[in-house]
Order: sequence, then C-alpha cells, then structure tokens
Amino acid sequence: MGASTRNTAAEIAGLVEPILDDMAFELVDSEFLHSHGKWVLRLTIDKEGGVTIDDCARVSRELGDHIDVKELISHPYVFEVSSPGLNRALKKEKDLLRVVGKKIKVRMRAPLQGRRNYVGFLNDFAQGILHMRVDEKEVALPWAEVEKANLIYEFNNRQA
Repeated sequence: MGASTRNTAAEIAGLVEPILDDMAFELVDSEFLHSHGKWVLRLTIDKEGGVTIDDCARVSRELGDHIDVKELISHPYVFEVSSPGLNRALKKEKDLLRVVGKKIKVRMRAPLQGRRNYVGFLNDFAQGILHMRVDEKEVALPWAEVEKANLIYEFNNRQA
C-alpha cells in the first residue's frame, strides 16, 4: 500500500472512529487499496459478542454518507464493511492483550533468529515485546518489527 492510500485510510479511520464508538463498534482496521481493477475502501469492525451481517449493513449505511460528504476520495470506489473473522488480524496493542494465552501467527519485517514466521501461543505482551511459546521454546519478538499478526482460531475437537 502506497503512502497516499495509507494516508487516505488513516484519514477515513479518524473520521469514522468516533461515529463507530457512538454506535458501540470498534474500528479494527481501515484499508484503501486498488484490487481487481477497482478502488476499495474496506473497514473492519468488531463489537462485544461479534458482528452480524445486519451490523455491517447498518454501519455501511451510516458511514457511507459521512465519508462522501468529506470528499476524502476523489474517484469511484467500492465501500465494504466486514467483521474481523475467526483469524482476526492483530493490529493494535490492545488486540494483543486480548489474545494472551491464544495461538497466533506472526510475520516479521525482517528475519529474526533466522526466521520471519512464528506460530505459537502468546504468553504475554509487555513493553512492546511479544513473548511467545514457539516449537517448545520461548521467543521474544519486538512488536515494532512485526509486519503482520493474526489470531489462529482453533476449533475444539470434542467427541460426544
């Protein structure tokens, strides 16, 4: 994503976050990207108990007019509102605090200890460091060097 698309996504986030807060939603992510020959503005939202399709439609209706009135995007685009899904992206420090004890996947910007990808359990997040158990070893990964992080949803394999 280029600097101008990141700036547009950040401007949109600044505009919609207070409105989403009033509606009892959290803005998880905002993206403005060119995909399959068209521009897409994608907002990912969440709320206590999860997001429904009706929630996404309501937020889309509410925010679409606000975004258009501000004229932050000067060309046609598709507006999408979605939930974070089961394997939600971990974008903010509060996201990490919420998933301590759960399995996550982390991709570093540059190799650390000879590798870029780590999958394991997040034991703690403190002072900008992810403390994970990976392959039966403890690793400390600096959050500032993380390119991407996701929760790995694990289905319980219970037998009746």
